[in-house]
Amino acid sequence: MDMGDAAAAGMSARYLVPAEVPIVIATIFREHGTTGVHTHFWQLRNYLDGQGISTSLVTPFSWGGLLTRAVFAGRFVLVRISGPASVVWYRHWHEFFLRRALRRHLAGLGDCVIYAQGPMEARAALRARRGPHQRIVIAVHFRYSQADEHTEPGREIKRDGLLFRSIRRMEREVILQADGLMYVSEWARSALLSWLPEAAAVRSTVITNFVAASPAAQAELQPIADLVTTGKLEIRKNHRFLFEVLAEAKRAGRTLTLDVYGQGELKGELGRLSRLMGLEGQVRLRGFRSDVRDFLPGYRAYVHAASAETSSLAIIEAMAAGLPIFAVGLEPIRELCTDGVEARFWQLDDPAKAAAMLMDLLDNEAARLKAGAAALERFRRDFDANAVGMRLYAFICDSSPTA
Repeated sequence: MDMGDAAAAGMSARYLVPAEVPIVIATIFREHGTTGVHTHFWQLRNYLDGQGISTSLVTPFSWGGLLTRAVFAGRFVLVRISGPASVVWYRHWHEFFLRRALRRHLAGLGDCVIYAQGPMEARAALRARRGPHQRIVIAVHFRYSQADEHTEPGREIKRDGLLFRSIRRMEREVILQADGLMYVSEWARSALLSWLPEAAAVRSTVITNFVAASPAAQAELQPIADLVTTGKLEIRKNHRFLFEVLAEAKRAGRTLTLDVYGQGELKGELGRLSRLMGLEGQVRLRGFRSDVRDFLPGYRAYVHAASAETSSLAIIEAMAAGLPIFAVGLEPIRELCTDGVEARFWQLDDPAKAAAMLMDLLDNEAARLKAGAAALERFRRDFDANAVGMRLYAFICDSSPTA
């Protein structure tokens, strides 16, 4: 056995825990979807399946059948009448149906760990579990608080309003009862502790998001386009800035192409914006593709313009494909890649400067390939499921019940 094999074996031994500990993943989302939370728990499930460790997934749709869909449809009516009322409806009924599903599922289990994908899921688990032997670990994907996410531009509630404070009060109660907190970034930990310092007393760890290695990373693909970005088509992802960068490059004499993968409420608006800016033929809205990772190596760089993140699975997937990264230098992004090495950080207030930065790298093939190779190396070291997956499983299983 060489040193590399010995190190790998040592790491496996260090994090190996009894496989008979059942892991129940609880989420308010549907089983399949396009969010980073979906990617997080499916990557974990796929990794554990590869290790011969089974998991179960419980959602609000695991109980109630057609009744679930009929109740959830009520939100589409409420959102036109009252934003806060639609938020209350969404949160109450998703938690209600998830709690019923968990109660039925957990009744047939003894000791287990419920891996809750947020505070709502954790409260449902606290109310459904059979006792403290069924432990609860919360994944902290959210920024500051889920209440903050409902106050983003175009969202439904007012910051510091009655509903905002109610959500935070619930989170405080639930988080402090958890048996463990799993933060997806150091920034997420700092953000939560900034308003809930008592959470420092809960057993916790920081384990970054991860994905399986891309089998196409070394493949020779025909060029698809210059640039690519993936993610939900929403205001926070700031696709408009990417269009402005392309427009600035065009004014400088360069016609760059961009493929946008994802679905969302802004699809129609983005199509109109690309036409208004004269980017027809340069921007393609490709919709959602479950196999998008297979195509990533066919691009020259990954571009990202989100104005807020907790982490970014999209960037991790692009690094797995060996792509250099262009992104805003937010603290969570700085935990994933380094300016001038795997990435180039740009400012959202200067699309002309961003366009010049982009063209400089694309015009220097040696530098582009070097940045892409560094991205792939960083992925293999820090974000490959084989390097990270067992650490997460070990933490989940090793969370002792809270007194």
